[in-house]
Amino acid sequence: MASGINNLTDARYFAAREVEWLGFRLDGSPTATISVLAAKAIAEWVDGVKIVGEFEFADAEEIAAANDLLHFDAVRVGMFTSPNELEKLPALNFIKEVVVENTTTEAEIVGHFREYEHCCAYFLLDFTKSGIGWAMLKGGGPFTLDFLTQLFSKYQVILALDFLPDEANEVLETLQPEGLSLAGGGEEKVGFKSFDEFDAILDRLEVAV
Repeated sequence: MASGINNLTDARYFAAREVEWLGFRLDGSPTATISVLAAKAIAEWVDGVKIVGEFEFADAEEIAAANDLLHFDAVRVGMFTSPNELEKLPALNFIKEVVVENTTTEAEIVGHFREYEHCCAYFLLDFTKSGIGWAMLKGGGPFTLDFLTQLFSKYQVILALDFLPDEANEVLETLQPEGLSLAGGGEEKVGFKSFDEFDAILDRLEVAV
């Protein structure tokens, strides 16, 4: 999943690299990067990808209004979106973000997943916002790899984690997530952007699968 798409250059790149989902941050939170109408215009230029609406703090009414225009394949919601809001939109396919802090416990993760499992098809387990990378996880913090592999075997988990391109195979083979989350961003100038870093990771993933 490519998240935070806000320009056609990114959208075309990730679609060409056969990324399954393109995510657009749409609500009025500080992380929002694009309007619903702009996202619709970009989505119409790419084929073969699923469209994800990303909402940090939106309520059911706002999500439904955006869905009327974009017809989401999935909706990613923020850490503090309540189950009650999601239950108002039972027809939508939800991805629930779970942000991992350095102090997060295994019990807290399990409790969060259980609270939302009845209304969410996927969970996005995000280590990047706290600067937790693959090396730290292998060192045992904030919880063990055994715990994560058990969690990933029970739920459909998309992983947001910082790792080096050479570590891609190791991450996939060890944790076996449902998918990986990559972050899009701004163009260096209109129509131009360097994708060297993404190429290094995606090339490794092509070999891995």
